[in-house]
Amino acid sequence: MAGKKIQSAKRKRFINNSIVHVILAILAVIWVFPIVWVVLTSFRAEQGSYVSTFLPQSYTLDNYIRLFTDTTILNFPQMFMNTLFIAVFSCILSTFYVLAVSYCLSRLRFKLRKPYMNMAMILGLFPGFMSMIAVYFILKAIGLTEGNLIKLALILVYSGGAGLSFQIAKGFFDTVPFAVDEAALLDGCTRWQIFTKITLPLSKPIVIYTVLTAFMSPWLDFIFAKVICRANSDQYTIAIGLWNMLQKEYIDNWYTCFAAGAVLISIPIAALFLYMQRYYVDGLSGAVKG
Repeated sequence: MAGKKIQSAKRKRFINNSIVHVILAILAVIWVFPIVWVVLTSFRAEQGSYVSTFLPQSYTLDNYIRLFTDTTILNFPQMFMNTLFIAVFSCILSTFYVLAVSYCLSRLRFKLRKPYMNMAMILGLFPGFMSMIAVYFILKAIGLTEGNLIKLALILVYSGGAGLSFQIAKGFFDTVPFAVDEAALLDGCTRWQIFTKITLPLSKPIVIYTVLTAFMSPWLDFIFAKVICRANSDQYTIAIGLWNMLQKEYIDNWYTCFAAGAVLISIPIAALFLYMQRYYVDGLSGAVKG
């Protein structure tokens, strides 16, 4: 009797696991399907946005080549470099702001600490683009909406409010024992030395997470870039360029190039993640050992 119950339990467990695997497989197909479609479209030789078959009838690399050679209407290489420049510097500043604010709120106790955290939580409930008109006129008033200064304006926009996104990093810093800081203070370390030489090396996972999110925001943003760049086509970012490719006057000739551009903009993010994944895993294993 006991053996039958064990077999029945194993059978039920097997059926449940099979159902879960089937559901996960279906969800994986749904998730991967748009990516596969974009990649296939980027190699499609037929022009235009409307086709009768899912799979391309013929394949070509001309869509990728055209992105970098046909710059008379849409200068993709320049937009790519503009976005890369803005994203890199915004990432550096935002990462420093987030980690510094998170460390201060986690380790220091001062009078306005709780009011600041409450204010940041309330402001986080509202989407950032609600302030874009006010931000634009402030930037215009100080002369940052023309020429190459637009890049500086976008860097300031993307990194200026980064310190409000401290919740996740602060929660991680709270898990680092206070005894480590106290021991370092007794040894004569300053707060800056503790932050840079002790806390950050012990917090690799959250540092990597902060870098990735800080890079992705300016790399993928469209709203602020469109508002601030306006008609300055030489300052356009990739998001604006891809959006222009779908305008009615360009979509027939640039639709497959749009798909190629969408594939290309995913490469820096994927490369950054793959490069930093090792440090992320090492940090997690080190934290578990500690």
